[in-house]
Amino acid sequence: MTTPDPFKGQQHEHTAGVDPLGTLRTPADPDCDVFLTGTVFLDIIFTGLDSAPAKGTETWARGMGSSPGGVANMATALTRLGLRTSLAAAFGDDHYGEYCWDALEQGEGIDLSRSRVVPGWHSPVTVSMAYDGERTMVSHGHEAPPPEGSVPACPPRARAAVASLAPGRSEEWVAQAARRETRIFADVGWDETGRWDLAALPDLDHCEAFLPNAEEAVRYTRTDCPRAAARALADKVPLAVVTLGAEGAYAVDGRTGETAEVPAIEVAALDPTGAGDVFVAGFVTGTLAGWPLADRLAFAGLTAALSVQEFGGSLSAPGWVEVAAWWQYVQGCPGQDPAALRRYGFLDALLPPPTRTWPLRRAVPTIGFRRSA
Repeated sequence: MTTPDPFKGQQHEHTAGVDPLGTLRTPADPDCDVFLTGTVFLDIIFTGLDSAPAKGTETWARGMGSSPGGVANMATALTRLGLRTSLAAAFGDDHYGEYCWDALEQGEGIDLSRSRVVPGWHSPVTVSMAYDGERTMVSHGHEAPPPEGSVPACPPRARAAVASLAPGRSEEWVAQAARRETRIFADVGWDETGRWDLAALPDLDHCEAFLPNAEEAVRYTRTDCPRAAARALADKVPLAVVTLGAEGAYAVDGRTGETAEVPAIEVAALDPTGAGDVFVAGFVTGTLAGWPLADRLAFAGLTAALSVQEFGGSLSAPGWVEVAAWWQYVQGCPGQDPAALRRYGFLDALLPPPTRTWPLRRAVPTIGFRRSA
């Protein structure tokens, strides 16, 4: 008896036929490149706000869109970069849940065979308001009830998995995946307890790479700068990557002692929602493909920079089409720093010929347009 391949024949337009792992694949490989689990939100995003809404007033936004959010941001970013991604999540049986399921499975080609629809459970919702290069979010939702009856085994055999760590929480699937030699990449959220104790992140012991932002890294290590924090974290995990915001990113390979730092690409940010997820997806892609550390940082930073120029966490995630169009455009711009261009020269061997010109404009997403007869 053979198991159907959920990824066979699926190719999203954003991938442009690029498979970053194409030369590495063998018949013995797992079907799944990356496994994810978590909460899918319906994101409603308002952009074009001049400032935060003021109490007692009505504020009009110049832009609005909707898309699957939460863990869907990471799943979409990985899939658009050509990785075969499997997501285990609960979906409500309301219209929001139906929209999110269809957008991820049919629109993006994400494997949802380990996901489930929960009768009578409404989809979590986040409203995100972007202004001044930042965003404010308001969310509502309830924890999904536990599954009834048999469910597909989780985690599946996979090359990699991405975990979101939280203080005092341990996910059994992380240890299971690590025992199967799945490479675990982890990010972390704000520590609401205020303790910032690495010992409260037990799943970190199973991780190959840890990717906090600068403030998180400094607080967890009690150091005085992000680079010192990365070096301290490299004593805890094989690979520590600290994002530095407008300064770029810094990484330390604790196994070899290698370090790398790549500056950020300056862009006009429309909506930073999901940029951290896109950075992780870019770094995972480069790591699985075996690229040098500096190339991985540069690619992750590039994909994150491209994502903030569009609204919506998942819908803004770039694929190879967008990367190719950007690379063609930037090489033709006068006054470019030759050293900066050389930093991205590795793209030449990866990218297909661009099929569209930069800047790209993407469709404005919404829910429920009726199809004309």
